[in-house]
Amino acid sequence: MNLTEFAKKLGLSVSTVSRALNGYTDVSETTRRRIFEAAERWGYAANPAARGLRKRTSGLIAFVLSYPQKRFAHPFFLDMLAGIDERLRETEFQLVITTTPSMEGELGCFKRLVEKQRVDGLIFARTRKHDDRIEYLQSRGVPFITHGRSETVEPFPYVDIDHGVVGRSGCGRFIALGHTRIALLNTPSYLMYSHHRRAGYEEALEAAKLTVDESLIVEEEISEEGGAAGARKLLSLKDPPTAILCGNDLAAMGAMRAISEAGLQPGTDVGVIGSDDNPFGEYLPVPLTTFHAPVVDMGRRLADLLLLAIDGKPASELQELWIPELVIRASHGPARRQIEQQGKKVAVS
Repeated sequence: MNLTEFAKKLGLSVSTVSRALNGYTDVSETTRRRIFEAAERWGYAANPAARGLRKRTSGLIAFVLSYPQKRFAHPFFLDMLAGIDERLRETEFQLVITTTPSMEGELGCFKRLVEKQRVDGLIFARTRKHDDRIEYLQSRGVPFITHGRSETVEPFPYVDIDHGVVGRSGCGRFIALGHTRIALLNTPSYLMYSHHRRAGYEEALEAAKLTVDESLIVEEEISEEGGAAGARKLLSLKDPPTAILCGNDLAAMGAMRAISEAGLQPGTDVGVIGSDDNPFGEYLPVPLTTFHAPVVDMGRRLADLLLLAIDGKPASELQELWIPELVIRASHGPARRQIEQQGKKVAVS
């Protein structure tokens, strides 16, 4: 049986069993004895790769860039990697970087890193609501940390940006400017941060007593092409939105292109807000309003917490949620009908 099955038979958490088998002193002597007696009785043997990890046999930390992001050109990941590498250069560990070409093949990549290369720890992002990568690493007792949360039952280390704030504050900003037809051009729903962003968006609408209109919620891939396609769908509605909150800045750039192609002006006819402060956003013809988090610092913190996980600190003490800040530029103007009403008032006076 594997570690997860063994822990389930004992009625204990995977982390408790793993820590007892690896000699950590924060497990009570009674529980430790019970675990070792059960291991002998049922013939359970810890995975040799996991034992190697605890002994730091490789000196390697792996960063896995998972699907759907298959290239390192995205500034967000370049900044994150810069922070991770900067921190690890102060240690005996070496950073290795790999990509996974598809969701179907990525678990094999994780297994190769753990069971063949025997890396001392892993870092990865774009977590999912139900994430088999997390469950696999927990079952092997492998130290890891994620950028992102998940609904996985066992606690695990993470540093995350609160995309619930993006949804609430972004939608709330549009509401304050008089918009009532506010769309969410979201990233795919299997990604955990998509779930948090949508929840925040819906909270803002409900707080303003506006109806959540499913036709105004569109999911597209994380790309400029996906953003343009999603915006075209929204603009083709009988009652199109006057504002679009986008799940990432690439999608926001695509949405602005689609708005211009429709003969409309981004920020004037249709407001747009992004969410990850792509450095190209401020140089667009209409500079993009978006949300910012210090990603290089986040990379350093991911490395710090992973080192603590490797040293045996409990996962529940290695979880941080960072609050993004709204960066005000020009793409999120007032609702057009409100501008027109203001113009009429000026004309009368």
